[in-house]
Amino acid sequence: MYRLYDYLPSGNGYKVRLVLKQLALPYELIELDIKIGATRTPEFLAKNPNGRIPLLEIPGKGCLAESHAIISFLAEGSALIPDEPYQRARMWQWLCFEQYNLEPNIGTVRFWLKMLGKTRAELGEKLIEKKKSGYAALDVLEDGLRERNFLVADQFTLADISLYAYTHVAHEGGFDLAPYPNIRSWCDRVSSQPHWAPITSI
Repeated sequence: MYRLYDYLPSGNGYKVRLVLKQLALPYELIELDIKIGATRTPEFLAKNPNGRIPLLEIPGKGCLAESHAIISFLAEGSALIPDEPYQRARMWQWLCFEQYNLEPNIGTVRFWLKMLGKTRAELGEKLIEKKKSGYAALDVLEDGLRERNFLVADQFTLADISLYAYTHVAHEGGFDLAPYPNIRSWCDRVSSQPHWAPITSI
């Protein structure tokens, strides 16, 4: 059985849990509180020197870090990864976009405000810049969903799981999704998928 080291509010960890649920793969969850340094202990650093979650322990192989590496490993050969090379590359295009443009802005602001309890006054200019970049990422996603049910090949893929993870909780970072009808409809479609579960579910 897989063993997943995770922090339940994490969008990156949620991607892994959604894939595990979609594919009906059993796993053991080891919860770690990143706010109190649980991933900085010698024991955890021996498993992942980068000191981050999620981390998947794979029987007979070892540990695998980085959410997109983990979900691509888990979903290999499944319908969550398109067979056609161009569509598969487009899936990876969205996965890269998520890590470079969406998660560092929307995910970070959410972490500051919701998990760390920082105030807008405390964060000042860096909050303004992150929110500006976060809305720019939402603009790109909204356009990418124009006249599409899902992001790639008109099928539910890892691209949807990855982008959904932080987008559907963007409001927890003060982002308003009201001006984004394509995103809101897409979020509803994702949450209607079989085996969907909320972000903090085990």
